[in-house]
Amino acid sequence: MMMVMTMMVAVVMIVVMIVIVSAHAMRISPSDAACRGLQRNAAITLVLAAPDGIVTIRQAHIASRSNPDTATMAQMANIVDLLTEQISNPDTQWSLGTFGGIAEFSRDRDEPATLTTSDSSVSAVTARGGVAITIRDGLRPFASESITRKDWSHRVALCLPQDTCVMNRRTVLTELNRDSDALREEDRDGVLFDLGLNALQADLCVRIRDDDVIARLRPCLNRPVFDPDNPAMSIILATNPHRVFISRAGRVEVYQPIPPPTGKSPEGPHTHVLPKLLRSHRTHPATEPIPDGWIPCAHLYPAHPARNALGVAQAFDATRHDAFQELLDGHGHAEAVAAKKQIVAAIVNEASPDSQHVAQDRITRASIRIAIRQLMAAQHPSRSLPAWRAMFDHVEASGEDDDDTLQIGH
Repeated sequence: MMMVMTMMVAVVMIVVMIVIVSAHAMRISPSDAACRGLQRNAAITLVLAAPDGIVTIRQAHIASRSNPDTATMAQMANIVDLLTEQISNPDTQWSLGTFGGIAEFSRDRDEPATLTTSDSSVSAVTARGGVAITIRDGLRPFASESITRKDWSHRVALCLPQDTCVMNRRTVLTELNRDSDALREEDRDGVLFDLGLNALQADLCVRIRDDDVIARLRPCLNRPVFDPDNPAMSIILATNPHRVFISRAGRVEVYQPIPPPTGKSPEGPHTHVLPKLLRSHRTHPATEPIPDGWIPCAHLYPAHPARNALGVAQAFDATRHDAFQELLDGHGHAEAVAAKKQIVAAIVNEASPDSQHVAQDRITRASIRIAIRQLMAAQHPSRSLPAWRAMFDHVEASGEDDDDTLQIGH
């Protein structure tokens, strides 16, 4: 009798657990979907197959972090929610790399994709590429906006402390192991080659499955990949291996072909490797206000209110604008956010720019220009807006704004 009761209790606990996890998974499902529970690696996994081709996998790990304090738990839960929301949004774009070497991931709204979320990672994989972000201790999202030549850009940097973000910093082409962490099972027999570009926070690699190509690259090892006498880059450009850029915060994989030097990068996942910028050894554009002591190890780019996914101007979308302002409130530079709100309030209330005391630091000046451009894009009726624009944003952005050219269209 006791054994029967024990078995009944166990069954009830399993059913309750599945219901709880299912509710969490359905919250991020793109549409109503059928789900089935699987047991694997001490985690409950639910696969949600949606009619639009999006497959959502929710993994709820039973094991939890050891004795985290309440503040840490709340912070991590906030990051999990942020990343879960963004990975399930097809309009959000992603990047990973360094200044001068970046891998970008995006997907179309109707593109088949496999989405995986858990309390420790999120990922999205399509036939063109994939992104995976690891939710680890110390990870901090930092939202910011920057002036560009035409309007403004925005992003959320996923940062780690400088002393924990460092990758291998190899300086020569190096053969690594088979890529057991590849996002697709069929790619895990491919061999990783680190290009040896000496980036602080990312290893910029290619993955090759063709034994003949691997054999051709091996004589090129232990030399700088851009050495004029090293044919490695010619071999790579001709054979189009997967690009795999890895940091302590995750990875981006690009499966699309590498365009020729005179060609245009394809829409969707692609990479940029620019030796001149890499030699600066900067970790991010100077226009991106990352806090001291922190290094961006990946970025996400929510949909821009004034541009589409290709960076083409569109009618101002107030919903997108408000959504990113909420991210700024929660994860932005406090002084920049406060300065911008002060200026917006002054303009909305028809205050003259001469009547306002405005700090002259770079962050505040940029915040004012961004506020003005956003109000202009939204066609705000304030009669004082032209005067503010004439005083603070009367010239086109200078060359300093070009630092943002390696960021995705947002």
